[in-house]
Amino acid sequence: MRVIVIGGSGHIGTFLVPRLVRAGHDVVSISRGTRTPYAESPEWAQVEVVTADREQEDRDGTFADRIAALHPDVVIDLLCFTLDSATALVQRLRGEIGHYVFCGSIWSAGPSRSLPITEETATPPFGEYGIQKHRIARMLREETASGGLLTTSLHPGHISGPGWAPIGPTGNLDPAVWTTLASGAPLAIPGLGAETMAHVHADDVAQAFELAVDHPLSAAGEAFFIVAPTALNVRGYAELAASWFGRTASLESVTWEEFRAGLSARDGETSWEHLVRSQVFSIDKARDVLGYAPRYTAEETVLEAVRWLVEAGEVDGGMVV
Repeated sequence: MRVIVIGGSGHIGTFLVPRLVRAGHDVVSISRGTRTPYAESPEWAQVEVVTADREQEDRDGTFADRIAALHPDVVIDLLCFTLDSATALVQRLRGEIGHYVFCGSIWSAGPSRSLPITEETATPPFGEYGIQKHRIARMLREETASGGLLTTSLHPGHISGPGWAPIGPTGNLDPAVWTTLASGAPLAIPGLGAETMAHVHADDVAQAFELAVDHPLSAAGEAFFIVAPTALNVRGYAELAASWFGRTASLESVTWEEFRAGLSARDGETSWEHLVRSQVFSIDKARDVLGYAPRYTAEETVLEAVRWLVEAGEVDGGMVV
């Protein structure tokens, strides 16, 4: 099949595009052309690469026509963030393609009420990002239910892997947390540190998208949470990470106000966004319907990312793992 991957050089696309090529698909990767994939793969030599600025072309009303003109059988959309953008593309592709696969987010679900969260028990989202992802997924479900375009929504967790920093033990991207843990210095954590995070390896997310392409009828009109089979809380994550550097974590429980005072405004807000939801998800539906079988636990996922940070010289201290 001819598969268009919008956002093909990003976190997911780096692993997904080679998977699709190896499966025998004719693949077109669309991106702004501002970066190369995070990992090299020989399969990229067989990929048609198209440079496009989706935001600008959405404003111009030309992006959907660009995609249709490429005559895809399947469109995998990894870079859709607003209902208007998704609606324009779906309306243009209706009757033109066989399957539209959308990348949502676990933030399409709200804070945990009971654990694990399933696709049926998720609470309503909050925050513009999660609300937009939720609205898009709902529109797509209604589109398929009404006999229109066949669609599927996949909602990944906190995507991690070699090539970029993972969400750290305190829920943000501040690299100082790794240096603190590597040195054995005290690390301030908010409250008891019981809030949870839902990491997932980028290649496992890519696996799920490939499975959705392979099983269009089973995936039609459905939404799936795509995370690792395990989840980490703040305290356990910090203790685990310290052990990678041959240290025992020295954790200081502080109030949220004290915790945020020690961070930049951006990092403080990022921590709040990740920890206030305190989410743990079930992957039973993805396993049962798609055959999703993640290779990486949450622990293995973040370890691989941190090992890359150390090897790249982004974190001092060395690792013993």
